[in-house]
Amino acid sequence: PHAGPVEIKNEAAMSELVPEPRQKPVVPMKPMGINANLLGYIGIDTIIEQMRKKTMKTGFDFNIMVVGQSGLGKSTLVNTLFKSQVSRKSSGWNREEKIPKTVEIKAIGHVIEEGGVKMKLTVIDTPGFGDQINNENCWEPIEKYINEQYEKFLKEEVNIARKKRIPDTRVHCCLYFISPTGHSLRPLDLEFMKHLSKVVNIIPVIAKADTMTLEEKTEFKQRVRKELEVNGIEFYPQKEFDEDLEDKTENDKIRQESMPFAVVGSDKEYQVNGKRVLGRKTPWGIIEVENLTHCEFALLRDFVIRTHLQDLKEVTHNIHYETYRAKRLNDNGGLPPMTVETEENHESNL
Repeated sequence: PHAGPVEIKNEAAMSELVPEPRQKPVVPMKPMGINANLLGYIGIDTIIEQMRKKTMKTGFDFNIMVVGQSGLGKSTLVNTLFKSQVSRKSSGWNREEKIPKTVEIKAIGHVIEEGGVKMKLTVIDTPGFGDQINNENCWEPIEKYINEQYEKFLKEEVNIARKKRIPDTRVHCCLYFISPTGHSLRPLDLEFMKHLSKVVNIIPVIAKADTMTLEEKTEFKQRVRKELEVNGIEFYPQKEFDEDLEDKTENDKIRQESMPFAVVGSDKEYQVNGKRVLGRKTPWGIIEVENLTHCEFALLRDFVIRTHLQDLKEVTHNIHYETYRAKRLNDNGGLPPMTVETEENHESNL
């Protein structure tokens, strides 16, 4: 049956009431620099924010070792670096403690939080290093400790039922303290760095740099660099691990100008021109720790924490740990030897 005129009118009235389809939201224009073939914005750049959120939830590990003779200000410098009482001495150290007869390894863990980011910091101290009359092979306990941490990580990796997140106790950075003699490196310094530079990231540091004049400091730094080069000692950042031209340019500048960092540490605050500053008080004024005209502490802090901390962790994992892992697996036909503990784990997993 044909629709009458009334029905046609109603249909026309209804069509007027039906709202027009909404316009689609405007797709933002593609940002500059995006691939010309992509039409519109996808959101790939949000991956950085996703990674940041995930890291902030889990936090991360950073393990720093300090090596050098007693009295060079190792504990003070580490406290200054992290602006916290994190060293062995500030964690209930006994003043009457005698010099250990052999090199000891003491690790102290802390959780430091800044801006919502949690860092599990472990400071590994080596009391007794270089303090004996006969210091022959005194680096061996340190090398053994570093390799033990690689072994611990490797055993966790080869387990059938691996942990989702393996606890990382590997040493990411070793600050080696050079005595501010102004002459040259001692045989002990050279031997230590020669042996340990193959297994850990070594950053040489001239301790108590306020004991030298500016000219002496410049000459001593040049001499130390020359001696390290002549003896074929690679310190961090190593030349062969520079990934691109930008890294190479930045790291070359550090290797040729900053290394070894001549530093002064202090956890005491003083008033200078109405500002609170970390410093050391002398009869002729205050040496400001974070003032670049006074010492290079700020350069060292920026280098270790603000620009290269992630790289220190990556070089430890991808280079030093991989070298250790490859050697261990080669020596044992593919797997580390089974201990009683790993055998029990293996059986329980099966």
